[in-house]
Amino acid sequence: MSTNNNNEVAGEPTKTTFSLLETASAAIQNFAPVNKIHQHLCAFHFYSDDMTRQVEAHHFCGHQNEEMRQCLIYDSNETNAKLIGLEYIISDNLFFTLPDQEKPLWHSHEYEVKSGFYFLPGIPAPIEYSDLEKVCKTYGCAKRMGVDFEKERKEREYMTGPTHGVHPLANGGGKGLKTVLREVELKHDELPHSANRVFV
Repeated sequence: MSTNNNNEVAGEPTKTTFSLLETASAAIQNFAPVNKIHQHLCAFHFYSDDMTRQVEAHHFCGHQNEEMRQCLIYDSNETNAKLIGLEYIISDNLFFTLPDQEKPLWHSHEYEVKSGFYFLPGIPAPIEYSDLEKVCKTYGCAKRMGVDFEKERKEREYMTGPTHGVHPLANGGGKGLKTVLREVELKHDELPHSANRVFV
């Protein structure tokens, strides 16, 4: 299903000794937090600074309770998928209790769900619809990591700090695009000639 997945990862290939360690660890150690993951959501994330950059994002989620999910985000649903981020998903009730300075880091899922950007792969439509109806009334805070080691490094050379994944109509406060008019001066050689100011 993935279209953006480049599976060449820097570093030496896995050796037999490491594979044996993984097998032994899986049999002996406790993976309770990971085993709590029970849902696969797929969405397309957009970079907040460049809406033309879209990333296929496979969310593997566990419910902490009825109002909060934690999701690990991978670039595909294949065994060699790379972890590219994480997202906390909370109900609108919890979102409205957040401090005002934190709300701009969150985005509404309403547009993502209603536009079809958010779906549950392989789930029958009636079951999918039932859960997406709940997801539609949630907010997410996604922390993104590099999608492809070399490609992303090059594309993000000019940036500092983490980027936030957002949906296409997100603004800072999670309510969708907001139209703001401002008055600007026109240069004398610009149209229209009948005015020296316009609203944009």
